[in-house]
Amino acid sequence: MYDNLFEPLQIASATIPNRIARTAHTTGAAWVDSGDDLIAYHEARARGGVGLSILEIAGVMPNTATAIPVYDDRVIGHYEKFASRIHPHGMKLFQQLWHGGSARVIPGTAPWSASDVPNPTAGVVPRPMTRAMIDEVVGAFASAARRVRDGGLDGVEIHAAHGYLVGQFLSPATNHREDEYGGTLENRVRFLRDVLRAVRSEVGPTFPVGIRLSADEEIEGGLTPTDTADIVRLVENDVDFVDVSYGSYYRFYKMLATLEEPLGYEVPKSSVVTRATHKPTIVTGRIMTLDHASHIVETGDADMVSMVRALIADPDLIVKARTGRADEVRPCIGTSQGCVGMLLSTGKIQCVVNVAAGNETRVPFETPAPAAERKKVLVVGGGPAGLEAARTLALRGHRVSLYEMARQLGGQVAIAASAPYRSDLGALTTWLADEIRRLDVRVHLQTPVDPDLILSEAPDAVIIATGSTPRRDGFQAGRPAHPARGADLPHVYTSWDVFGFGGRATIGKRAVVFDDTGGFDAISVAEALVAAGAQVTVVTRHEQLGARVPFPPATVLAAREHLMAGGAEFIPMYSVREITPTAVEFVGASDTNTLTIEADTVVLVGHNHPNRELADALEGAPFPVHLIGDAASGHTIQQAVAQATQVARAI
Repeated sequence: MYDNLFEPLQIASATIPNRIARTAHTTGAAWVDSGDDLIAYHEARARGGVGLSILEIAGVMPNTATAIPVYDDRVIGHYEKFASRIHPHGMKLFQQLWHGGSARVIPGTAPWSASDVPNPTAGVVPRPMTRAMIDEVVGAFASAARRVRDGGLDGVEIHAAHGYLVGQFLSPATNHREDEYGGTLENRVRFLRDVLRAVRSEVGPTFPVGIRLSADEEIEGGLTPTDTADIVRLVENDVDFVDVSYGSYYRFYKMLATLEEPLGYEVPKSSVVTRATHKPTIVTGRIMTLDHASHIVETGDADMVSMVRALIADPDLIVKARTGRADEVRPCIGTSQGCVGMLLSTGKIQCVVNVAAGNETRVPFETPAPAAERKKVLVVGGGPAGLEAARTLALRGHRVSLYEMARQLGGQVAIAASAPYRSDLGALTTWLADEIRRLDVRVHLQTPVDPDLILSEAPDAVIIATGSTPRRDGFQAGRPAHPARGADLPHVYTSWDVFGFGGRATIGKRAVVFDDTGGFDAISVAEALVAAGAQVTVVTRHEQLGARVPFPPATVLAAREHLMAGGAEFIPMYSVREITPTAVEFVGASDTNTLTIEADTVVLVGHNHPNRELADALEGAPFPVHLIGDAASGHTIQQAVAQATQVARAI
């Protein structure tokens, strides 16, 4: 299957065994002199059949240092250790070489850049580089490349994308120089060409050297696909491959798009660049299946396809799909809340659907061997927590029955997936439902469960995953002693009502959404109301929309743009005082400033009530009772999956 993906590809002296790549991405794992986490992370994907992995950014100078000390000869021995673990699996390993320029600020120093244009995130005015500085950086790239070669890795990639230093020279938006490194495209490419030629001189004619470029910077006055294609033509004789990405810090989320963008969203613009060269090319951007990857290669849009997030979710994706087990591939659901959000908020890569991601030295991806004793286990609740628990239990050889009160499996994920742009969320629970059927779990739909039913089954263990239910009493976490007055009026709804679960909202012309949690729920509600034609105002007690979603610039910003483009208004730092038939009165933190907004539809998005009653009623039962997911005060899919996996693997 997918024969075109498993044709070798020659990049200079390196023979890549197949067309599946993993482009560079930061993991937060310590470098190999401090442990094996980073090696184990990449080794898991090498075992899974990946043809090429490009290691995360390595800063070529101490003034732009990253976790990989490529600016020092001591890194050579580290690379040798890394290569010795990866190469037996057949995967090739390149290193991305990087200088952050104005995007990397060391306190007390001025960052270097092409011109004195501050990075929109760092916010520090950089120092325009002198010729001596340019020569120093060029030499640093060359020396770093030599260390990569001497350490036994298979190639290097110069990072010229995403608005980092090389990209700052390339882009007319950030390069305002009037010397030979600025002005015309040929001049703006000069720094990149200097780097490439210095690297080539250091590593020799056959060692693979490539570049990563942004097809489109997505900023006014920045690089367009046509510009980037021209850049490739100018340096084509100096490179062995071209890796095409997207975006810059000016629209950060475009680099790592979430559910708001379609699958393969980068390819239409990236292909303008890839078709401008005869050198091997790589594209990326929400490519989740081998079917899609095969189509991209078949059409000639690229020679290789990067599948980073899909392979974070399931490192065995390639092996499973190629052996006719594509249905067993754990799907990436595209939220970026684990891989990107948790990395940038906690410093360590995680995954919403894969508990082992970033923890490969401690947590196995596949369910451990069958339990020593086969047990009868009842799972109550068919949301992500209950489904994950049932699947894991069945893989361990237990006899599993799952009870769900609703007509379908999926729990609150089914509700969330019905919102605009969020349908991919349902891929996880659909997959889990298929898995438990494949594993012969007994599923009982539309079956309420009480203690008598459970006791009559005489189980060895019970897992309660009964989720949570929206409150309708006007409770607010920000004003716990002051529920919202008027919450019982007929035009006041919960998020479930908006999506037709447990009730149905009548949507008027002017809608107010109050966000008490800072999660994604209020965003989805607002998007649904905008889609229904309402004029929407979102009010939150937090400082920003989606404040408690991991790293909102990467995970929430696209949704904010959609809402604002749809005419929605956003007001932070208020709570509800009273709802009347025609308006909502809000109060600020000082309790003196108030705000009144007219509304004929009001949606209160607050903290749900965990459904723990069944677990409480089973206290003292002659078998262990485990509470997981929202019923155990979890609030996210990631928490549900993690708790379910931990509990089920321990039974």
